Amino acid sequence: MWFAIIATDVTDSLEKRKGARPPHIARLQALLDAGRLFVAGAFPAIEAEDPGPAGFSGSMILAEFPSQADAQAWADADPYVAAGVYAEVQIRPFRKALPA
Repeated sequence: MWFAIIATDVTDSLEKRKGARPPHIARLQALLDAGRLFVAGAFPAIEAEDPGPAGFSGSMILAEFPSQADAQAWADADPYVAAGVYAEVQIRPFRKALPA
């Protein structure tokens, strides 16, 4: 099943993000290589493709996992969690409707 992993950053997370980004991206690449990643990205803190020093307010990952517990375990092991980037992480089951 697909799951949305929706994370909210702590205040002033940019430097923490930069430090943990390479291993974070490597884990996403592994999901992509396994055909289990639909989309992943960050929410800019301002309306800009590159928010610069304003940084980001959170992230969203839409990926396939056998269960919600597996999605939670994967999210809990994320380098951004270990680095203190995220203040909160929610896992929600997702059912694609469109495009069909």
